Amino acid sequence: MMPSAPTPDPAGIPALQDAIRHMHGVESRFIEWQVVSDTFQGKIVFERTVGIFEVIAHPATTRAYAWSDPATLSSKARRFFAVLQLPPFLSALSAVRGSIVAGARGRNS
Repeated sequence: MMPSAPTPDPAGIPALQDAIRHMHGVESRFIEWQVVSDTFQGKIVFERTVGIFEVIAHPATTRAYAWSDPATLSSKARRFFAVLQLPPFLSALSAVRGSIVAGARGRNS
């Protein structure tokens, strides 16, 4: 049995491209969806569907990773993330991990 295709981010490709443009000042082309997850002690800590994009005319990279998280009680708006493929973020998984760590550091400072 073939694995099912990843479910696209509910915000949609244009909204993720807007996030890349707003955060990094570059245009992009959608390539594919990738599901990334991480586990700790056998339990899933997170699972995200990440859009992989080709970045147009950036001097240091050709890829970006973008996704969104739904609104929460503390944040009434959907949150958008756009990470360029630059060290140490060389995969969709490392981009999501980095955003989680940065968010945790922001809450603890």
